[in-house]
Amino acid sequence: MDLAKRLIDEAAQAGAHAAKFQSYKAGKIASRNSPAYWDTSKEPTESQYKLFQKYDGFGEAEYKELARHCDAAGVDFLSTPFDLDAVDFLDPLMPVFKIASADITNVPLIRKCAGTGKPLIMSTGASTLPEIEFAVKTATEAGAESISLLHCVLNYPTPVEHSQLGMIRVLKRVFPECAIGYSDHVVPDKTISSLEAALLLGASILEKHFTHDKTLPGNDHYHAMDRTDLVNFNAKASLYKQMVSKEGKSLSYEAAARLHARRSIVAAREITTGEVITEDMLIAKRPAHGISPVFWDDVIGQKATVDIGEDDLLQWNMISPTSATVRS
Repeated sequence: MDLAKRLIDEAAQAGAHAAKFQSYKAGKIASRNSPAYWDTSKEPTESQYKLFQKYDGFGEAEYKELARHCDAAGVDFLSTPFDLDAVDFLDPLMPVFKIASADITNVPLIRKCAGTGKPLIMSTGASTLPEIEFAVKTATEAGAESISLLHCVLNYPTPVEHSQLGMIRVLKRVFPECAIGYSDHVVPDKTISSLEAALLLGASILEKHFTHDKTLPGNDHYHAMDRTDLVNFNAKASLYKQMVSKEGKSLSYEAAARLHARRSIVAAREITTGEVITEDMLIAKRPAHGISPVFWDDVIGQKATVDIGEDDLLQWNMISPTSATVRS
């Protein structure tokens, strides 16, 4: 419990918005014949059942205590339920339910979570688009009104070349009614490039394993982020949010460039009063203080109403239509 609270505090201090745990009992999540699917050189336990047995000591009272600690630390408490009983005791503690990738086909669990009326976040690791569509349909029919989907690759760890972050765009296109995010298992570099890329691709929810010591044994520590990683990532995320603050563009920041770096129609030689202007008399030069070159064809064929010196910027009061131009 002390370590769990420490992890909450470190995550909160580093800028996390939520601290998410997992609520399971070995006997309800895996049969005794359940092979490992992780890197056994990092976590040597050969059975899922035996691994879960090591870490399933928390019950309802402990999760309530963690929820209180999250509240005091200023972050949301979340815990992924892995059985129906967990949904019941977690419901009053959380603002949203998270469904793990491995349970995207678990119809009774999806229905139970959706039936609470709370928003759902579903990870999509190891899933096909039809399976994801089925899960969304199941949740919607069971009462879920707000569903978010997290792209995920269910490898621990996920090699960089297997991260397939382009799937974020696919999910945004196929499920426009859902918020799209990313659950990451790539071994972090200095600023967690995988999360940076996901953010720039439009992920609005980011999830990653968190530890206080990456060298600890187990299935998660070696590919988790720590407090330093999260601080570094949040600094980059803040920078990116400033760069990509909104769609559209304000030209107010470029007013000087529009005025001084764009071009005007300029006399390439002296033009005397009454001369009809031809193309060889003109050149486009900076600054944009005169007639814009977008009116190039309109200026050609006009008559000079004053003497125009070489390199003078043409203004509309220097020219007037010829009789031929008026007739046309």
